[in-house]
Amino acid sequence: MSASNWPYPIGTRGSAWDATEKARWRASVSKRRDYGEVVAPIRRLERSFELRRYGSIDCGTDGEFPLFALQSRSWNDALPIALVTGGVHGYETSGVHGALLFARRDAAAFEGRVNMLIAPCVSPWAYERIQRWNADAIDPNRSFGPNGLARESRLLIDFIAPFRGRFLAHLDLHETTDTDESEFRPALAARDGKPFEPGVIPDGFYVVDDSANQQPLFQRAIIDAVAKVTHIAEPDARGQIIGEPLKDRGVIHYDVRPLGLCASLTGARFTTTTEVYPDSPRATPEQCNEAQAAAVRAGLEFALRA
Repeated sequence: MSASNWPYPIGTRGSAWDATEKARWRASVSKRRDYGEVVAPIRRLERSFELRRYGSIDCGTDGEFPLFALQSRSWNDALPIALVTGGVHGYETSGVHGALLFARRDAAAFEGRVNMLIAPCVSPWAYERIQRWNADAIDPNRSFGPNGLARESRLLIDFIAPFRGRFLAHLDLHETTDTDESEFRPALAARDGKPFEPGVIPDGFYVVDDSANQQPLFQRAIIDAVAKVTHIAEPDARGQIIGEPLKDRGVIHYDVRPLGLCASLTGARFTTTTEVYPDSPRATPEQCNEAQAAAVRAGLEFALRA
């Protein structure tokens, strides 16, 4: 079999995985870091935020993972709400630590202007294993809809349900990594019994706007702010980023709701999915975290002025 048709060691070409193959995949994935390194800084923020435990994920012998959100202590029902999410894909490290950096250093500047909800690590089992999927081989970032199967997504949906209709902004923090092409997209093709079509990983930061709720000036404000921290992705030879046409510098569009993306969760006027490239020789882990925090700051400032 050619690598382009079957690049993954689990499964049979043309056939979706069954329960046995999903179990093989899970057994092949080992713990590589500890969720405690996320929980500890969350707990240190209890003086500044109300700590909300909105559920837990029981992963059997792999452990049980509590899910936490930070909520403004100075909550004012007269104010709009902003949501920041990280770690929907657990392997995307700066999404988690960028959200924590914003919470620790920057969120106080918005006190009295907007109510904050910050869920720094939506998918902790995957965080520990540096994986895209959850323990059930499901992508949480395709599960934010009525038919979504990921437990992590359903718990976050339930948590924000009482606040729906009040969100001004939602910034969902992600990364695009070299392992998207070497591991995660091949695994997706194998799991679904489909051919793998190689793509191009963009070098730099970009954002995904909602094609059904386009906010070009909001996205541009984020790109302009992040450009002061790290470089912005350039389009490939076809004028695209990850197979999508460029709409503005560093901006592509997805129809987020039908795809079940986290950015569709709140129905906010201003939403974005950030994408940092941590494997670039031009970016450090610290720059990646700073880029995420800069995106949140710029997005909220714009939304509050609009």
